[in-house]
Amino acid sequence: MKHYYIKLITFLFLSIQFCFAQQMPIDFSDSADTFTAFDGSGFSTRANPDDGADTVAQFFNDGSAPWQGFLIDLISPIDLDSQQTITLDFYAFDPNNHTIMVKLENGANPDIHVIVNDSGSGWENGLTFNFANAFLSSDGVTPVDGSGTYNRLVIFIDGGNTTPGTYLIDDIDDGSTPTDPNEIDIEYTDLVWEDEFETNGPLDSSKWFHQTQLPAGGSWFNGEQQHYTNRIENSFVDSGNLNIVAIKESFTDQGETKQYTSARLNSKFAFTYGRVDVKAKLPNEDGTWPAIWTLGKNINEAGAYWQTQGFGNTSWPACGEIDIMEHGLGAVNHTSSALHTPSSSGNTVNYKSQEITDVAANWHVYSVNWSPNQITFLVDGVGFYTYNPAVKDDDTWPFYKDQYILLNIAMGGIAGTIDPSFTQSSMIIDYVRVYQNIGLSTEDVNASSFKVYPNPASEEVYVDSKFKIEKLELYNILGKRVIRQTEETNRIKTDFLSSGVYLLNIYSENTKTVKKVIIK
Repeated sequence: MKHYYIKLITFLFLSIQFCFAQQMPIDFSDSADTFTAFDGSGFSTRANPDDGADTVAQFFNDGSAPWQGFLIDLISPIDLDSQQTITLDFYAFDPNNHTIMVKLENGANPDIHVIVNDSGSGWENGLTFNFANAFLSSDGVTPVDGSGTYNRLVIFIDGGNTTPGTYLIDDIDDGSTPTDPNEIDIEYTDLVWEDEFETNGPLDSSKWFHQTQLPAGGSWFNGEQQHYTNRIENSFVDSGNLNIVAIKESFTDQGETKQYTSARLNSKFAFTYGRVDVKAKLPNEDGTWPAIWTLGKNINEAGAYWQTQGFGNTSWPACGEIDIMEHGLGAVNHTSSALHTPSSSGNTVNYKSQEITDVAANWHVYSVNWSPNQITFLVDGVGFYTYNPAVKDDDTWPFYKDQYILLNIAMGGIAGTIDPSFTQSSMIIDYVRVYQNIGLSTEDVNASSFKVYPNPASEEVYVDSKFKIEKLELYNILGKRVIRQTEETNRIKTDFLSSGVYLLNIYSENTKTVKKVIIK
């Protein structure tokens, strides 16, 4: 997020022509059922000429290029091993025959296509594209029995000529059943690293490193205007919260004078696979760019913590970058998540933004669930974007090695013009938590030493252990403590709680064990 130069990133947030991800079947009833038109073609939706209540897609070729077309990137890939046919309804306004090509791209196997002819004006329903009799798109003549998965669907109408025309398409179907595209495949439940920011004053230096060294050239990337410092004015703990503070002030460091200061924190903990939850309030003034993100532990960025420890042997973006939350690249209250890899860096296509409620005044939990198979981003426990490329190699998936957490506020640059009245603003963080499924650290009592039952529960939960339990604390998904119990620690009443997932902290013999509890 802050390592590289991004050009025109605001385009990603504002352009309605960008590739929206969707899944089959596509009936154009959802605003996300949007194709990207290219080479002078045009895409829109409209009412069905035969049924005003039905929304269909309108595809327009202006004739300025021979291969004008339309594409859509799919959240759930087309799987030719399960179903080799794709059907669609096609409408022509003229009596002429037309050729419709359906091409599949971004798959484990080479791009392939099938061409079908329609039979004249009006609707022709159920045109069938059989990929058991497909052709390699690389030469257009080699037959192939289609197999494997593909993440991109491309449509050409009368490809190869320059005849203008307008056509309608509806009900594109590969026979699959819609699923939750952001369903988590592996749920990580063992708390392996955290900072609850309970001690006022400076940050815990055993957990965090202040990255202050300027990159070559004397300024941070992306046209940012701040110095990062290790001063307590820019980062401190107060009343159970971490405060990262961006301040307007003239400050000289490393021979460079800048007009803003802030903090950039590196975690001294790195991990492969797991879930990160960060509960935060964000600055929202013009020109502020708060971020919660990760970088590969192997990045060779001068001055980064893990580079100073001898791990910096890989350049960006080959190290991989996971942007859990960024704010300031679009409108206020639009946060975004993104992935940067060798196949997609800078103006990455692997991103999604969403609007949430009042990022400055309200707490929200920004999360990423990173498994060997997919990376899912969540806000307040609800998934909204999943990255799962069909081909996972070093270009698309450098995410098989340790990453570490970064927290920072940048100022200006591609985040836009800084408000002239700006004086200072903070990102306030209640906690940072990392979960995996490899058990707690060796400093903790083994989680198997505690039995929590029934689970799921409704009226009460019992805790059974051979160890003395000093305290029980139960937290909801937003990190709010709902129960704290120092007596009768063998059970807690839960009949007043709403249904959902909770975390039970069990304190025993100067250690803490965390158990997931489901209330039904």
